[in-house]
This record gives sequence, C-alpha cells and structure tokens, in this order.
Amino acid sequence: MKNELIRKIENREATIGVVGLGYVGLPIVLEFSRAGFPVIGLDIDQRKIDALTAGESYIRHIDGDEVREHIANQPKVFATSDFSKVADCDAVLICVPTPLTEYRDPDLSYVVKTAEAIGPHLRKGQLITLESTTYPGTTDEILAPTLEDISGLCATKDFLVAYSPEREDPNNAKFKTSTIPKVVGGLTPDALEAARALYDTIICETIPVSSCRAAEATKLMENIFRCVNIALVNELKVVFHEMDINIWEVIRAASTKPFGYMPFYPGPGLGGHCIPIDPFYLSWKAREIGQTTRFIELAGEINTAMPDY
Repeated sequence: MKNELIRKIENREATIGVVGLGYVGLPIVLEFSRAGFPVIGLDIDQRKIDALTAGESYIRHIDGDEVREHIANQPKVFATSDFSKVADCDAVLICVPTPLTEYRDPDLSYVVKTAEAIGPHLRKGQLITLESTTYPGTTDEILAPTLEDISGLCATKDFLVAYSPEREDPNNAKFKTSTIPKVVGGLTPDALEAARALYDTIICETIPVSSCRAAEATKLMENIFRCVNIALVNELKVVFHEMDINIWEVIRAASTKPFGYMPFYPGPGLGGHCIPIDPFYLSWKAREIGQTTRFIELAGEINTAMPDY
C-alpha cells in the first residue's frame, strides 16, 4: 500500500485532494500544482469554488495571476464542492478551521464534519493528513476513528493517517509555504514515510517526529511561545510606562545582545488566526488530564486586557 502510493507520488501521478481552500489550503493547492500534480480543491463555500474557477483570488497575499496560471488554466487542477471526488484522490489534506466555543473550549466540528464528508468515499491505499492546529490526540482519537466508523476501513491496515501542522505567516514576504520546514507525524511508520514523501515534493525540508501527538504538540508549543512572550512584553509595557521608560528603546537596546534574547513587541493583545486561539486547546486538554497551564491562562488574561489599556 505505502510503496505504491510513494511510487505514484515520485512519478507525479498521485492526485492530491485539499479540503478547505482558505489561507492554508489554497497555498498548498498552488504548490502541488506547481510541482506538476493533479489537484482537486474541495470546499463547501461555493463562492470560493466559483472564484478559483474564474481565476480570481480571495486571499490578499495570493495574486490572481497565480490562481489563473496554476488552477484555472490547468486541466489537471480544479476546485469543487462535490466531496465524492475524494474517491479520485490518492492523498487528502484537511485544512479546516479549529476555533474555540464561547466557553473557550476546542471546537472540532469542522474536523469531524470533514471526516464525515470524506468517509463514505474513502478507499484503500489513500493517505489522509490533518493540517489544522489542534490538541494532542485529535488525529488518533477523533479523526482516525471517525473515518474508520464511516468507511468501514482500518486506519492502520487499509489507509494511512498523518498529521502535519500548517505553518503560515501570510503577511511575511520572507517566507512562503515551500520555504518553511514542515513537521510530520504518522499514525504508523508507513503513514509517516508516505506523508514525508508527499511533502518532500513541495517543501524545502520535512521534520519527522515520533507520532501525530508529538506533531500536534509541536504546533501548540510554537504558538504558545509567541502568546506567552507577547503577554510578557505587554505587561512590561504597562510597568515601564508608569516608570516613564520607553519600552521601544528598551527593546532596541536588548536586541543588541547576540544570544539569549529574542525581541517581542507590545500591542493591543493578540492578532491573527492562530495565536489568540491555539494556546487554549492545550489548556483544555491539560485540564482533562488533571493538569493546569498557569502561564497560558495568565498570558490570556494579560493580552485580553491590553485593548482597555
């Protein structure tokens, strides 16, 4: 199973499906198209399908010319809302939102609904990869069992399951999807090998880890690191202001130290799609196992209060 999939990947014969054509999924579609693969983009939003078919971009940092060249004008690449097309794919990458509920608990409804939508069309030999940011255990405990229940297939025998968290910085022109190393974990060793073979065709470097859980934890650590450090500098901003000290001057001076320091900057809390949300995925999972995440909770309080300041 694995060897045949890798052969098709190496020969650019594998059809790649990407579910969720937002700021994560659309760049991946473009990268696989550039690499010469047949690609099927899937989304429930017909407006996105119509825009891509017409060669138009709805994401600010993606130019319409790219969409026309690598999607609209490519006979082997198209977008659709018809999830039966999953049966035509050799690998399916899931790039759907993972927001919080009003109680700051994980909302995995998009992941579950996607699994329920592709499950009836799953076939033996396919690779399913989750890219959405989530807590450790989601791929093993939620995604794989849902796919198994609906398809009647076994995730360790009939198809392959992996997790590889998205790493996007949409407003940073220095980095794009293909130049950012990608962490990959597999439900099985075969799944890891197949997923690495797939991503190696479009990414500068893949970083294998021991499990899907380790890959899920890696993404959360990256974002929690930013969240906590932004909270720290926000708190220092308030303190230094009362001391009549310019925080920006202090940051510039501290940044001259060539080791042991990384600059973060104060602002009105947290922005972006991930940083304000992702840390609370780990907080929720930690509570489930009787642990507390005091840094995360405190950082959330500080950053939430900054707009009032």
